[in-house]
Amino acid sequence: MKADDDSGHPGPGERAASPEELLTQLCGSIFTSLGRRDQRLRAEQYVRGLLTARGRKTLRNIAEQIGGEPVRQSVHHFISGSSWDWTEVRRALALTAERLLQPQAWVVRPTVIPRAGEHSVGVEEQFVPHLGQAVTGQQAFGAWLASAGAAVPGNWRLVLSRSWLEDPERRSRAGVPEGIGADPLEACAADVVLTALTDWGVRPRPVVLDSEGLDPGECLRHFDRAGVPVTVRIGTRTRLRIDCKALRGYNDEEIPAGRLVASMKRMRRPVEWQDEWGRQVHRNVAAVIPVVLPGVCEPGRSTERPLLLIAHWPVRERRHARLWLTSASHLPVATLLALTDLTDVVARDSAAISENVGMRDFGGRSFQGWHRHVTMASVAHLVAVAAGAEHFPATGVAAVPRAG
Repeated sequence: MKADDDSGHPGPGERAASPEELLTQLCGSIFTSLGRRDQRLRAEQYVRGLLTARGRKTLRNIAEQIGGEPVRQSVHHFISGSSWDWTEVRRALALTAERLLQPQAWVVRPTVIPRAGEHSVGVEEQFVPHLGQAVTGQQAFGAWLASAGAAVPGNWRLVLSRSWLEDPERRSRAGVPEGIGADPLEACAADVVLTALTDWGVRPRPVVLDSEGLDPGECLRHFDRAGVPVTVRIGTRTRLRIDCKALRGYNDEEIPAGRLVASMKRMRRPVEWQDEWGRQVHRNVAAVIPVVLPGVCEPGRSTERPLLLIAHWPVRERRHARLWLTSASHLPVATLLALTDLTDVVARDSAAISENVGMRDFGGRSFQGWHRHVTMASVAHLVAVAAGAEHFPATGVAAVPRAG
C-alpha cells in the first residue's frame, strides 16, 4: 500500500489499491511474524474466508471458501492446533491500524457471546455488569483503536472464572496456559489495553472505558498504577462527593452521580467541536463537576483522587445523560466529549463489521483456538475498513464510512 503520508491514501497520481490488493498487502504486512510461508498463506486464506463466506464463519464454512473438504483439517490445525503467536500478529495489526486510521483513542468495550454447553472455553452462566443480568456464554473485553471515521479491534482478553481455572480437567481440555488467572473484570478491562500501550510500541493515546457496571474505583487504580489517564463510563448510582477544594461552597456528602448532576443544573453549558477532518460540527450540552470518588487514592499518596464528572446530552436528543469519570482533567472538555463519542463509532463498527466477519462465531473449545480466530477476525475487520466494507457483500456488511 504505497502512500506519500501515513494516512494510507494514495499519493498524487497513484492508483487506489483494489479490495483484493489491499487484502494481500495488509496480510503481507501483518503476518510477517508467522515463521513459515505456509502459515502466512493459510492466514491470508482464513481472512479471505471470513470476508467471503456467507452465514456463520465456522471452520467448515471458511474451509469451503479456500479449498473445500481437503483443506478442512489444515484449517482446523491452523486455528486450534498450531503454535503461532497471536500476540505478535495483534501487535502488527495495531501498528497497521494506527497508521491507517490515525486514531484518537483506545476504547475498551465488553463483548458477550451467548453459548450453550459447558466445554467451550470460558462458557458458563455469569453475571454481565453492563447488561445487569446473568448470561450463559463467554465474556471478553476488546481494546479498539478508534477515530471519528472508523474503529478496529486491536487486542482481546477472554474472561475466565475460578470455576474454570481451578478445575484441572477443564483447564487441560481447553488448553489454558499456565499464568492465566481468574482476574476480576476490572483487571481484565484494564489489562487488554495496558498490554498494548506498554508492550507493543504503539503511541500513547487516551483511553475510554465503555463498560457501565464495573467498579470505577478499581478501574482507576489499575490505570493510575500504569500512569495512564482514563475516562470511565459510570452509572447514575455511583456515589461521589463534590471536590470542595475545587468547587467551594458545597458540602462533601456522598451522593449518587445521577442526583448530583440533577441538582447542579447551573453547571450545564453548551459545548461544540468539529471532527478531526473539520467536516462535521458536534453540539452537546455538558456539565463538568470536580468530584472525589471515595476510597480512590493517587499512587503513593493518602489523599483521595480528584476527578471530573462529565454528564452530556446531545442537543435535540431526548435521553438520559451519559455519565463519565475522568482522570484526564488536563484535556479540554470538548476533547473529552469527542473521545467519549468514539464509543458510538466502536458500537457501530462492531455491529456492522465485526459481527459479520465472524468475531463471535468460533465454535471450537480451546483457549488457543478462540484467540487465534478473533485475531483473524480482527484482521478481516481492518481489511473491510480499509477497502470499504461494501466491497465484501457476502459478509452482510452495510456500507460503513471509510477511515479518513
